Amino acid sequence: MRLPPLAAVSAGLLAAFVGFASSFTVVLQGLVGVGATPEQAASGIMALSVAMGLCGLLVSWRTKMPISIAWSTPGAALLAGAGLPEGGFAAAIGAFVLAAGLVILTGLVKPVGRAMAAIPVSLANAMLAGILLPLCLAPVKAVAVLPLEGLAIVAIWFAVGRWNRILAVPAAAVATFLLIYLRHSGPGTGAAIVPDPVLVLPTWSLSTMVGIGLPLFLITMASQNIPGLAVLKVNGYAPAPGPLFTLTGLFSLFSAPFGGHAVNLAAITAAICAGDEAGPDRARRWWAGMVSGAGYIAFGLAAGWATAFAAQSPVLIQAMAGLALIGAFAGALAGTVAEVQDREAAVLCFVVTASGTAFFGISAPFWGLAVGGLVMLATRLRRS
Repeated sequence: MRLPPLAAVSAGLLAAFVGFASSFTVVLQGLVGVGATPEQAASGIMALSVAMGLCGLLVSWRTKMPISIAWSTPGAALLAGAGLPEGGFAAAIGAFVLAAGLVILTGLVKPVGRAMAAIPVSLANAMLAGILLPLCLAPVKAVAVLPLEGLAIVAIWFAVGRWNRILAVPAAAVATFLLIYLRHSGPGTGAAIVPDPVLVLPTWSLSTMVGIGLPLFLITMASQNIPGLAVLKVNGYAPAPGPLFTLTGLFSLFSAPFGGHAVNLAAITAAICAGDEAGPDRARRWWAGMVSGAGYIAFGLAAGWATAFAAQSPVLIQAMAGLALIGAFAGALAGTVAEVQDREAAVLCFVVTASGTAFFGISAPFWGLAVGGLVMLATRLRRS
């Protein structure tokens, strides 16, 4: 058997590092935001990492395409701003199961997939931008609370970003962990490197399923799965979407009872594995997907230590999470106002979502999508 190309190996390792380091803090904030204890959060991060690693290994090997799998960073941002659900973390697990089931249904039933594709892009972007805005304010708040440390993280993110945008967030992540280490003279937590898996049986709350489960499904599909397919297509790969959606939904379903919120196709790191960075031989770039999958498993097995270490300075971790989401927020905001005829409805969706206001126990993203959809429907009916 021929050895994997060196370029594909390096691209896969880079994708795993960028994918984990860039959004680890966002996922941690999201799980804690819906009621996870530190032990449950570490279990969730490990479950997600192992699930997306195994899924990436499987699909890359079976399809011989560089298909990169990731956790849902926008979905984690949704959780971070949703607040503690009625029923606590067990109710959030129920919402994760619902979202996974809907992804599986999308892959198996073509009309459901077509209905998903029919959601206006401007509303999907507006809901995502509204979810991300409060989180993107965290670096500013961190500078106010810890001026030297906050400014140092922002400066490193900005400086590295002028040189290489892909490495900006990982560089800031390394700086954040180094500053936490210096502030606390080492980890000092005694936490195990490999966390214990914590099984949480789901409970079912209508408000949580509507307010978290449904938006999590929509955000994951619109912001991860569909763009992930587009990145593969741009680089000359055209896998059948249905089986990919079904498989990522199944891995999401398996990881949910252990705290995993969603596994999906990668978007940003997909470009690393499928692009020229993975070597000139397009037929052998699938090794990059294999290597990135193995890398995610390795990172996930160290989630216990990483989670305990990050818990020592929540302010800096929130700042890091905010910086990691700036690019996604900018893209979502641009998509919100791109269509002139839908701009009013999209802006209303953005405003309602960003308000963070819950009604009847249902979180703001659902109401933002509902308000935006009604206004868009009324506007189009008037024009017709």
